Amino acid sequence: METTNIVDFARRDGMTDALTELLKTGAQQLIATAVEAELVSYLAQFTGLRTDAGHAAVVRNGHHPARPFQTGIGPVSVRIPKVRSKDGTPVTFRSALVPPYVRRTKTLEAALPWLYLKGISSGEMAPALKVLLGPDAKGLSANTVSRLKRDWANEYEAWKDAELDDEPIVYIWADGVHSGLRGEDDKLCALVIVGVTARGKKRFLAIEDGVRESTQSWREVLLSLKSQGMNAPKLAIGDGAMGFWAAMDEVYPTARQQRCWQHKTMNVLNCLPKLSQPKAKAAIHNIWQAETKDDAEKAFDLFIKIYEPKYPKAALCLQKDREELMAFFDFPAQHWQSIRTSNPIESAFATIRHRTKRSKGCLSRDGMLHMMFKLGQCAEQNWRKLRGFDYLAKVITGVKFKDGIETTNHSQIAA
Repeated sequence: METTNIVDFARRDGMTDALTELLKTGAQQLIATAVEAELVSYLAQFTGLRTDAGHAAVVRNGHHPARPFQTGIGPVSVRIPKVRSKDGTPVTFRSALVPPYVRRTKTLEAALPWLYLKGISSGEMAPALKVLLGPDAKGLSANTVSRLKRDWANEYEAWKDAELDDEPIVYIWADGVHSGLRGEDDKLCALVIVGVTARGKKRFLAIEDGVRESTQSWREVLLSLKSQGMNAPKLAIGDGAMGFWAAMDEVYPTARQQRCWQHKTMNVLNCLPKLSQPKAKAAIHNIWQAETKDDAEKAFDLFIKIYEPKYPKAALCLQKDREELMAFFDFPAQHWQSIRTSNPIESAFATIRHRTKRSKGCLSRDGMLHMMFKLGQCAEQNWRKLRGFDYLAKVITGVKFKDGIETTNHSQIAA
């Protein structure tokens, strides 16, 4: 007798699920009932039409051949009734529930780009959906995804030209999102700007391609935003990329500048040996976590005094952006958590690196931008309002803050 310890698991396309089959049967009956109701309503408008013999001029005429309709529970067979006219008047019944030439539900249609964004390539789409929907899943080829990607391109172009003068922008975060896509001379990156409106809502303002975050690339992005009607923000947050700040000084010279503490911390630690990094990191945290600006200045001076003799490069890296690193103290304390770092962009595009690696060399320049645009739209849906958004109106009107607390001048007290 032959023995084996190998267990042969049944594949998804060979499995029978009584509950799924019951749901399909019920769905098929519900669709048939709904389509019949649509037909009755359609024939009602011809009740008054009669032939010379007194018979109804428009009557039922059987059904079209059954066709499968892809749904979230798999394919469901649909039969659409036909009508004919006895007096020669052209009539055609079209179901609003199951329009002609439509082969899948809108929710399933929306799932296709979502699966693509999350790592399923266009060539793997059909096998993946066959596992989800069963062996009869058809009409889900790579061409379907290609057509949807063309729709993304149209959405992206319309979004780029949208006006931005509906409400003022208070803060902006800027960063370059580097991808694995290589151009003719160097790797390409997306120049991304996120803004927060006067009501505390975060929104993407720009997703453009650039090369090495140059001043010219950032200038083009900022000038485009200005032409769309964007006002000068009160504060711009970003890393130490000189190209962005040079462009900001030219396009929006009145905006305050805040360097990202997360990027600055990593840059400083890279100038120190590994054994010194934990202690230095704690010293840097004492600066930006200080309660007042005076306490932060003291912690800053202490760091320079300790590390400058042995590690002048690390001290210079921190010292050169001292004023810009301390800008957040002049804004509401409720906003400090958000304006000390460019994390809103970093977290939103954490998946883009995974996606570009998954695609390897399949992405084009435009494909990368369109994918980032759709990923940005997905991220926006989960964003919360800025903490302490009710203070944004005071920032817009120029109310002064010291150490995060609103100041009251003597003229206001006298009044």
